[in-house]
Amino acid sequence: MITGTDFVVVPTKDFARAVTFYGDTLELTPGIRYGDHPGAEFETGDLTLAVMDLEFFGGPACGPSGPIAFRVDDVAEARAALERKGVVFTGDIVDSGVCHQAFFADPDGNPLILHHRYVPRTS
Repeated sequence: MITGTDFVVVPTKDFARAVTFYGDTLELTPGIRYGDHPGAEFETGDLTLAVMDLEFFGGPACGPSGPIAFRVDDVAEARAALERKGVVFTGDIVDSGVCHQAFFADPDGNPLILHHRYVPRTS
């Protein structure tokens, strides 16, 4: 029945700040803007992030979303680049035995992860 994932909603209470973070800080490719409404899409390569002020669209006010893990080639290098832009990370880089991860959040507190899997998946 389900054939894929079209997008993930990232809630924000400060739309302009969120657009700057996802577009300029994370350098994600901007997609569709919702006209004059506080909603915009950003492309990650395989998943669209719909950054929205949900209350404006009649949705429930909600807190941060669940974590979104961004695939990168080198977690340490990506982390250093974002730290130079003022992004603050929580703790050290984690080595789980199959991947490296670094945890941070967007300005609304939505949890984000830099992720690189170095052990191939098995079926």
